[in-house]
Amino acid sequence: MFAVIRAGGKQYRVAAEDVIRIDRVTGEPGQVVEFGEVLLLGGDTPQIGTPTVAGATVAGEVLQHTRGDKVIAFKKRRRKNSRRKRGFRHEFSVIRITEILTNGAKPSKEPPPRPRREPKAKPKAKKPAAKKPAAKGKTTSKKK
Repeated sequence: MFAVIRAGGKQYRVAAEDVIRIDRVTGEPGQVVEFGEVLLLGGDTPQIGTPTVAGATVAGEVLQHTRGDKVIAFKKRRRKNSRRKRGFRHEFSVIRITEILTNGAKPSKEPPPRPRREPKAKPKAKKPAAKKPAAKGKTTSKKK
C-alpha cells in the first residue's frame, strides 16, 4: 500500500518504511509526526481524495534535522562598484514513514522498534601463497 501526501507545499509518494527528506517539521528526533493531508491511497483498491481522503493519515518518525547545501545569491551592478553576496542553507527533516492509517485510526505514540540487521559475515582471510623457489637455469650475461 502507498499514499501520496502533501507536506510543505510539495507532494510525496510514500510507503511503509520509506525514508524521505522534506521541509523542516516541528518535532525532535525519535518523535512521531502525523501527516493529515493524504491526497491518494493506492493498493488493491485505490482511493482518490477530493481534495483529501477522509479519515486517512500517515505517520512517520523524525530521524534527524539537516541542512542543505549552501546557495549563494550574488548580485552585481556593473560599473557602480556595487556587489552583494548572500548565502542560504535550506533546513530539512529526514522522516521514516512508519504506518499508513485509514478509517480514522490514530497513529501510535512511539515508533515501532526497528529490526536489528546482523552485520555481514566477513570472508575468511586467504592464506598467503607459498613462496616458490627461484628459477634455476641459464643466466644471461653481457658479452664484451
